[in-house]
Amino acid sequence: MNKRPDVFRVCALAIACAILLRLASGGLGAMVAQALGHEKMASVLLYLGTGRVACPAAPQEQTPDPTQLTAPGPEDNPVEFSPEDGQQIQVGNFAGVDVDIPTLLQMPLDWDLTEQSPTVLILHTHGSESYTGIPQEAQSSGYRSLDTAYNMVSMGDALAEYLTQAGIGVIHDRTLYDYPSYNDAYNLARAAIQGYLAQYPSICLVIDLHRDAAEDAAGNQVAFTAQIAGQEMAQLMIVTGSGSDTLPHPNWKENLALALKLQVQLEKQYPGLCRPLALRAQRYNQDLLPGAILVEVGTAGNTWDQAMASIEPLARSILTLAKGTEPE
Repeated sequence: MNKRPDVFRVCALAIACAILLRLASGGLGAMVAQALGHEKMASVLLYLGTGRVACPAAPQEQTPDPTQLTAPGPEDNPVEFSPEDGQQIQVGNFAGVDVDIPTLLQMPLDWDLTEQSPTVLILHTHGSESYTGIPQEAQSSGYRSLDTAYNMVSMGDALAEYLTQAGIGVIHDRTLYDYPSYNDAYNLARAAIQGYLAQYPSICLVIDLHRDAAEDAAGNQVAFTAQIAGQEMAQLMIVTGSGSDTLPHPNWKENLALALKLQVQLEKQYPGLCRPLALRAQRYNQDLLPGAILVEVGTAGNTWDQAMASIEPLARSILTLAKGTEPE
């Protein structure tokens, strides 16, 4: 075996050590210490002394944080709707009222979500609603959680961040209105919405994020999913109310007109992501603002990851409506 490379390395190491000792004795000890601590110098000395090469440690695998999001900007121009757009969507009319979808789609949406701040309020009447498979320590009873990292508040956090990054002024109310009393949730949320609207008259859009629940014949929770661009997402369901004798909502068609427009935009961009829009003889506090809607993000049978994956499409579709609609 040829020993000459080893001899050269040993000689070079001796010379390097002599130089460093001379520098240290000359009052340059701090500089020498810094040089010895440098990663490249350490690699050189390792090679001269042993002949081995130091390999840098592999970087740790980074797990994406679903709340670290990047959203596109809002549409620069108002969007147009035609009567034919109504053929792309389905509506479950559980309220039994007359609905003219083509006419409602052409009702003007006179707002600019980018013009003033804040323009969007996100809240959760049933904030403790959660999903299948969350950590046991985060679980409450009946697919609920008081941990805001796993309940509807986390969905609102993500949606708020998307819209904020796109230049939309957002208020996210992270209050759990259904805890400790589930029955008082809508009354408590109503008072909060009224307070926000009084304090911030610039608010045009109120989004109440929920998650739905459905069981099969055996009592098992059912998950509603869609494959979008190769990713499994929880299906969304937009819900609007027409009011009732005890819960009047005389202007419900304005809310439905907005909901239909959002449903169309979602279906155009992400076919199959939405379940049929649900119109029910309820109010859902939507009488407080024509721009109030309720969105069910998946069901109790869906996983948290599936639900979180559907927030980006929801945000992108909202952004397409940021400038309102073209006047007729």
